[in-house]
Amino acid sequence: MGAGGLLARISVAPALLVVAWLTVSLPLLLAGAFRPGPAIVLFLPVAALFLWLGLRGRAPEDVPAEGAADRAPRWATGGVLLVTLAFLALQVAMCSEQIIVRRDPASYVQFAIRLADHGSLPIPQGRWAFGGGDPALAYASPAFYQDGDVIVPQFMAGLPLVLALGGWLGGTYGLLLMAPLLGACCVLAFGGLVARLAGPRWAPAGALLLALTFPMLWASRSTFSELPALVLLLGGLSLMHDVREEKGRAAPRSTIAKAFLAGLAFGLIVLVRIDGLRDVLPVFVFAGYLVARGRPTGYTLGGGLLLGAGAGLVEGYTLSRPYLDYLGGSLVPLLYISGAVVAATVVTVALVRWEPTGSRLRRAAAAVARGRLPDAAAVLTVLVMAGFTARPLFQTVRRVPDNPDDVLNAGFIEQVQRINGLAIDGTRQYTELSLHWVIWYIGVPALILAVLGAALLVRRLMRGRSPEWLLPYGVVVWTTTQVLLRPGITPDHPWAARRLIGLVIPGLLLLTLFAAAWAARRVRRSGYGPRVVRPAAVAAVALLVAPVVVVSGPFLGRETEQGEVAAVRRLCADLGPGRSVIVVERATADRFLQVVRGMCGLPAARLADGAGPGDVRRVLRKVHDAGRRPVIMGATRAQAERYGGTPVHSVELRTRQDGRTLTRPPGGTWGLSVDVWIAEPARP
Repeated sequence: MGAGGLLARISVAPALLVVAWLTVSLPLLLAGAFRPGPAIVLFLPVAALFLWLGLRGRAPEDVPAEGAADRAPRWATGGVLLVTLAFLALQVAMCSEQIIVRRDPASYVQFAIRLADHGSLPIPQGRWAFGGGDPALAYASPAFYQDGDVIVPQFMAGLPLVLALGGWLGGTYGLLLMAPLLGACCVLAFGGLVARLAGPRWAPAGALLLALTFPMLWASRSTFSELPALVLLLGGLSLMHDVREEKGRAAPRSTIAKAFLAGLAFGLIVLVRIDGLRDVLPVFVFAGYLVARGRPTGYTLGGGLLLGAGAGLVEGYTLSRPYLDYLGGSLVPLLYISGAVVAATVVTVALVRWEPTGSRLRRAAAAVARGRLPDAAAVLTVLVMAGFTARPLFQTVRRVPDNPDDVLNAGFIEQVQRINGLAIDGTRQYTELSLHWVIWYIGVPALILAVLGAALLVRRLMRGRSPEWLLPYGVVVWTTTQVLLRPGITPDHPWAARRLIGLVIPGLLLLTLFAAAWAARRVRRSGYGPRVVRPAAVAAVALLVAPVVVVSGPFLGRETEQGEVAAVRRLCADLGPGRSVIVVERATADRFLQVVRGMCGLPAARLADGAGPGDVRRVLRKVHDAGRRPVIMGATRAQAERYGGTPVHSVELRTRQDGRTLTRPPGGTWGLSVDVWIAEPARP
């Protein structure tokens, strides 16, 4: 096996392993039997099978096929591996400890801890520990819905299922370290895709660029769902690239299997992120295109996609229904759009396969390829990106709050505006700056090359050339356009950068490197030798890396969210066994209700709106009558000791958190203080 074959294989292995794990763990979770023994015992043979099917057969050693000079040298494969390992080492050293619930990473951690410890959903409320139900108590907290007499975690189960494996192997720290591992897998997978589509000599530059971008550095230090979703997406694109040479109905079995695994990888993105349903729509269209051309891989690609996406939807509506109901305003239209895309694809395929209409459609496509429309599409690509760049000049995006969550977000935006010295307007969404966000993180040179690459490719594709780019181009352009139009996220940075790392930044960097490789080949074909081309390529990479490092450089050695594991362990030790925890302060309840329930293994409840001291004393008597010992928890000494008992300052955490900006790249950090006081009242 040559260096190119090695890179091709190892770069899809992470996606195959994630697919195997989710394939095994989801049925176990649905059956309420997600435990280490059965999960690992089933995973090992399934992983071996998927790796054998996904890695066997011919590996692309010359990508793209531009002659012998493009054969992958050893240094290219070694460079990708070196960047990946260095990235992993740095991220492990800088890994954050977000387990106290304030935003999504800690919510995913607590979700995963529940799965690792109990292997089932939903979560019992433990009302029995408070003497039965009482109107003064509530059990919900951010990302954990109170649904009848149970608690249902927010979000899809894909990432928690992956994190749970780390929890089984290494406890809480093992669970947290899955984030750097997934980030390193993203870097490796991206290097493999760059080798396939831009050329193997550009693969180390691709891995380095992605690894150095601020969003990748930031996201892979915490447990974000974008990481496994990106691993699956990049792996699926690489697998489909590897089957591109099969012809007609004589496709070898290895390519049929790879196409199915690629479809499964794409579909399982929905199990990780429900909005992944939008991102994979071009994949189904591409599967229809293959079917229309008589290629059996189209059937297996579409079948794997539908199976994986269907599994994600089953999990969502079975185990995460309150979350999907909350997203109904955007999810229901997305489901209708998805259904329309599927129906339109099926109809189009039928028309193409039916000779009377198929011949006319093929003639029309040939006429388009010969005409000026490809040139117009290239110009339109440039104009669209210019429009996104100029968008702040003619649009200011606002959203008037119409639900409690929107009201909270508006208040949060106003707080950040005050700190940033901006005009106070909580309705501002800053969506018009979406392309400027991209420029912050990848720089102007990379964006210019990406636009050039996109324009070149759309022209080539419409003329029937570069077919290996058809699926990657469709996915990248579709998702990037959707995200830039409507990021759909609270616009503070670096938080909003998670929308970009899901595919926008990797996709644009892929187009950037394609354009750079195209330019290098043009220079070489003009008669210039390696003494000119190689220094020019190195200079181009340096020009691309420099703006990236300007933003990300200060973040490389900056730790945030430290000390939370030790703080929670001390809290659990101070609480001890046999307690029923009543949280009397809102922010403390938001942060610690599920932490106490999941990591301390104790029943926990919060005061309902309108509950007063008399209600608390009644609940305390009921807890004692149930044979348990109540604990009052609050943020201050006065809150804890109000109902008696000796107050204990159990959590006194002083750490740093990411700063928040709205109109400029993220810079420094802010202080973060978390205090928890507890007291055990005596029996009245």
